Amino acid sequence: MRRGGARDAEATGGRGGTDGSEAPGPRRSGPGPWIPGPRTPGAQDPGPGRTDTGTGAIVAQILLGLVCAGYATGAALGWGSEELALFMGDFGLSAAALAACVSCLLHARVRGNRFRPAWLLFSFSSGMAAAGNAVWGWYEVVLRREVPSPSLADVFFLLFAPPAIVGLLVLAKKPVTRAGWVCLALDAWLIGGSLLTLSWSLALAHTAHFQDESVTRAALSLAYPLLDIVLVSMVLALHFRRSQVNRSATNTAIAALALTVLCDALFTSPLLRENYTSGQLLDAGWFAGSLLLAYAPWGACRGPDPGPPAARGQRSPSRPVAGSLAALTPYLAAAVCMLGILYNVVEGRSVDRVVVMTSCTVVLALVVRQGIMLLDNIALTHELAQKENHFRSLVQGSSDVIMIAAPTGILRYVSPAASGVYGREAGELIGEELASLIHPDDLGGVVHEVRRFLAASPAEEPTTRIECRFRSGRGDWLNVESTVNRHQGGLIFNSRDVTERVRLQAQLQHNAEHDSLTDLPNRALFTRRVRGALAGRRSSDPGTAVLFIDLDGFKGVNDRLGHQAGDELLVQAARRLQDSVRAGDTAARLGGDEFAALILGDGTRDQAAREAQVREIADRLRLTLSQPYRLDHGNEVRVAASIGVAFAEPGIGAGDLLRNADLAMYRAKAGGKDRVELYAPQMQADVVRRTERATRLRAALHEGEFALLHQPVVDLSTGRVTAIAAQARWRSAQGILFTPAEFLRVTDPVDSGEGELTAELGRRLLEEAVEQAAERAGLGYLTPVSIRLSARGLLDRSLPLDSVESLLTRHGLPSGSLMIEIVDNDPRTSFDELEQRLVALRRLGVRIGLDGFGSGYAAIHALRRLPVDVLRLDKGLVEGVVESARLRKITSGLLRIARDLGLQSVADGVDVPEQVAALRAMGCTHGQGLAFSGPLDEYRLRRALLRGAYPLPGATPLPVLSGGAAGLPGSRAAAGFHPPFRSNNETPVPPA
Repeated sequence: MRRGGARDAEATGGRGGTDGSEAPGPRRSGPGPWIPGPRTPGAQDPGPGRTDTGTGAIVAQILLGLVCAGYATGAALGWGSEELALFMGDFGLSAAALAACVSCLLHARVRGNRFRPAWLLFSFSSGMAAAGNAVWGWYEVVLRREVPSPSLADVFFLLFAPPAIVGLLVLAKKPVTRAGWVCLALDAWLIGGSLLTLSWSLALAHTAHFQDESVTRAALSLAYPLLDIVLVSMVLALHFRRSQVNRSATNTAIAALALTVLCDALFTSPLLRENYTSGQLLDAGWFAGSLLLAYAPWGACRGPDPGPPAARGQRSPSRPVAGSLAALTPYLAAAVCMLGILYNVVEGRSVDRVVVMTSCTVVLALVVRQGIMLLDNIALTHELAQKENHFRSLVQGSSDVIMIAAPTGILRYVSPAASGVYGREAGELIGEELASLIHPDDLGGVVHEVRRFLAASPAEEPTTRIECRFRSGRGDWLNVESTVNRHQGGLIFNSRDVTERVRLQAQLQHNAEHDSLTDLPNRALFTRRVRGALAGRRSSDPGTAVLFIDLDGFKGVNDRLGHQAGDELLVQAARRLQDSVRAGDTAARLGGDEFAALILGDGTRDQAAREAQVREIADRLRLTLSQPYRLDHGNEVRVAASIGVAFAEPGIGAGDLLRNADLAMYRAKAGGKDRVELYAPQMQADVVRRTERATRLRAALHEGEFALLHQPVVDLSTGRVTAIAAQARWRSAQGILFTPAEFLRVTDPVDSGEGELTAELGRRLLEEAVEQAAERAGLGYLTPVSIRLSARGLLDRSLPLDSVESLLTRHGLPSGSLMIEIVDNDPRTSFDELEQRLVALRRLGVRIGLDGFGSGYAAIHALRRLPVDVLRLDKGLVEGVVESARLRKITSGLLRIARDLGLQSVADGVDVPEQVAALRAMGCTHGQGLAFSGPLDEYRLRRALLRGAYPLPGATPLPVLSGGAAGLPGSRAAAGFHPPFRSNNETPVPPA
């Protein structure tokens, strides 16, 4: 920017005379940016409008340097002509200042700009410089006359400095206390006063003492240098107090102002002022300042500030220097004042009053500032001591151990909590290497994690967590968890003892993977190990096998001796199983009385030999588990073991292998128990077939496809019908009728008894039979009805005791009209519970029959314990009673037992007259079969009850009572002897 005032003749090449009567002002431009040095990789400026540092920034910097260098070259060579020199010295500077004005204005309009007021002020300041240079050029280039003094250009030039000063204040970091504001003002005066003292001693005093110039010209002569001094003061003050936000643009603005002030100072020197003309080399400095300002808000904001050294993980060497210069600023200001006074003394001049007053105010400001700083330091020292005591109390009272390790790994500080946690005093640990205290097995992981943490960015990962074993003073190893922070190149460890937590986690993990009773691996861990065996290096070994083991008779031990004895048996069985497998194999308890073993393959390719070997292991294991178990209180029990074996196949999964072994185990139980069974693909097909039929049976239950038929029970001495046996038939969708023996085979009797389907079928059969019997009783047919139920179905919780009573009460069935025949086909049935249930039923008037008598030892045991009224001979005995003398003797003996016990006997499956005669001769009281009638529907049943009796083979025909047996109503009718199978014509279904 040019200073105002009339010029001497341009021909002389001087601007004003040597006497200083003319005070032309220098040309100004706004602040300009400096070229940023290398940046921290990945750094970015937080300001808006930023772009990545790259080729574009380098090109912009090169172009800026070329333009400035071109202008300087032209100015140094005189531009080739005087007219061009004047044009470039006036309108060239105006254009550069206008570019800075527009650039700052556009940057101020960017959204989110935190320092918008500062850039608006810089835009206004540059606009004033552009206007001042344009007015100067109008006089010199267009009107070809010298600029008057004062002129409109002086107004614009004087308006340049105040907005720039205020803009710099906006960019400065604001003090947070009143003392900070006072110190900021004192620092500005210290700098400005010292510069004023020096400038006044060197030049301004000479300029201010001219006698012939007007007041306006004298004011202009002093205004420009004073504004320069204020601007320089703000530049220096801002340099030590600049904000950290958008620091690169701020630094560029400070550099531009510094360049401008430097050019102004050079212009005020008498030597340069006497020889200055527009377009000379001095104008290149103002031109560069304007272009730097135009570049500053954009080129200087291409990447964010690298941030403080702590955020970059490295030290900045310039920060201590800047801090030292900031601390020395007051003393440097006093030294400058002293230089001004010494200059006057050396030159032999009397000390100017302005110099004295200014120096006194500077000294006073220095004293006040130092007093404020002293008080502030005392307060900070007191606060620091309080905080230090506070944090020392926190550290010493903390249960965690705080350790500081140097970059070399040597412990420099250990908190007193080390004695309670590690069992070693803090003084013993200081000076030791951290690596010597860590377990050797954990040291590698700790070193790797520390190196990874130090290499990471502190902003992304300020802390890390390390868990390792630490040697204690007691000689054992403690599990220690440490939170690690960076500290002056070293590390801070905040450590705590987590040994108990680690032990608890290990115990919980063990409990989650092992059976609580036997401590064997549970199903989850066993499945995981099977999966590992199939997926590891043994995946191609077909010799890997899984054994499923079930203890036969365990439920009887539980029922007879109690659950405590059962638990003791399971513990002994688990111990035997664990001792019987090899070291690399796995024994597990899957639940209840089910165990499993994983037998790893030995690489044998001969499949037959491997199967024989595993079968031998399974047989040996079966014999071991079948040995007597001696329990507490001297009880000795025996249980058998059913074992299923499945071998690994290529591509088979753990779930499929376990399922195959499970199927083989149930096949072993169905085949007679206490045996070993190898899995075959047919087993899976059988399961699928049974499942499909069970699904069809379930649908039949809900769709009402079951029909209830009745077969008469005849007194073998009179031929009268004394009872009827209810039987269910299933008519499938294909029109096929299934008997109970056929459709009950869809469930696995070993797996679930007769299953839920059988239990539901029994409940429906019971309810329908009672309902039909009540209807017949209402019509006068009082013949009792018998229903077959399994012992397990009778004990099912879905059929409670009061349900039978409520059923009899709801339908009004007379007492003694219902008989339940127990089918004892499940060895796991508890006779204690069954006996209690049957006694309760007898109190309701329900008669109890024992079905299948003579088919096994269980029937004899049931006869001994259960309250029975009727014995039903097994059909297998009746079929051979005529042909086999042995069966006749057995049957005769059984009937004698029933007779001696006062029980009625019913022979099931009496199909031919010879069987009727033989059974009657042995003393059997009742019979049921095709020799009298097949299963009848309700209509034919009532006709049979109306007739009342059937003819007996070899006996005198009896008159048939129309009212039937047991006092049935109606008239009698004579009936002769009929062929034994004629009654089949009365049944609507094929014989059972």
